[in-house]
Amino acid sequence: VIKCKAAVAWGAGKPLSIEEVEVAPPKAHEVRIKIVATAVCHTDAYTLSGADPEGCFPVILGHEGAGIVESVGEGVTKVKKGDTVIPLYIPQCGECKFCKNPKTNLCQKIRITQGKGLMPDGTSRFTCKGKQIYHFMGTSTFSEYTVVADISVAKIDAAAPLDKVCLLGCGISTGYGAAVNTAKVEPGSTCAVFGLGGVGLAVIMGCKIAGASRIIGIDINKDKYAKAKEFGATECISPQDFQKPIQEVLVEMTDGGVDYSFECIGNVGVMRSALEACHKGWGVSVIVGVAAAGQEISTRPFQLVTGRTWKGTAFGDNVPKLVTDYMSKKIKVDEFVTHTLPFDKINEAFELMHSGK
Repeated sequence: VIKCKAAVAWGAGKPLSIEEVEVAPPKAHEVRIKIVATAVCHTDAYTLSGADPEGCFPVILGHEGAGIVESVGEGVTKVKKGDTVIPLYIPQCGECKFCKNPKTNLCQKIRITQGKGLMPDGTSRFTCKGKQIYHFMGTSTFSEYTVVADISVAKIDAAAPLDKVCLLGCGISTGYGAAVNTAKVEPGSTCAVFGLGGVGLAVIMGCKIAGASRIIGIDINKDKYAKAKEFGATECISPQDFQKPIQEVLVEMTDGGVDYSFECIGNVGVMRSALEACHKGWGVSVIVGVAAAGQEISTRPFQLVTGRTWKGTAFGDNVPKLVTDYMSKKIKVDEFVTHTLPFDKINEAFELMHSGK
């Protein structure tokens, strides 16, 4: 058993508390990882807020991390002690019907136990002050050591800087994959990206790499425009600057609508705007943002009857390949990092995220 520091969420809506936790050794087909760096994501904040129907407390949150394998349990062949890895919140078992289907990456092998905050055998590897602590998204990267299923880990280039590539554990890969894999953006196309946070910037990067000729960024926070342009946005607009709905503005700006649109906020009203900003006959709108529990999307069926497509995506790309692409300077990662803080300042990191900084 390893004793180490972790940021424990004791209850909904409370700040994270840095505690000493005990991390049990890995059982069969499990891997214990020394987490070197972790990022914070709106999904962690969503669960912490109490709005997540699957949220359970006390829990160690975090799902964008990178680290070194400390030890492996019986039967683990994919990684060994000393390997550099990124934990995967959507595993890759390679055996279920989802993994065998090239159309998706939504492995379901450990979905039920993962959703309950437990390891595949139905137990936890974390204790604190004599209490069992739940796992989160199968990763729990807000801990100096964590235990994950062996199918929930990707071995990456040992030379990669972990304080940067940890971002490939969720945000960047999701946004980038939404553009290149889900939408399959084509050269010369016109794109609109709603929400210019980390995921939105990754979508813009994906659209640019795919050869889009026009990429319109949409956000009410104009402080984000310079960064969006650095990543490839050709122009940025705010819905607050117009009298009419933003979809009408975009349809006028683009002679009938965009070829591809992406919603990267998690707002069901904006999801509708993104769909309706698409071009009749072939426009594709991808939902990337996660809306709160119980919310529903709506539009007039005629929007779809006249040839628009509504799609969704999660965790869209191959992590080891993205690390390689980053190391060979094909994709940006460093530019996503705005602040680097010590672990005990994790609550400040959430404040910075909430304030849009």
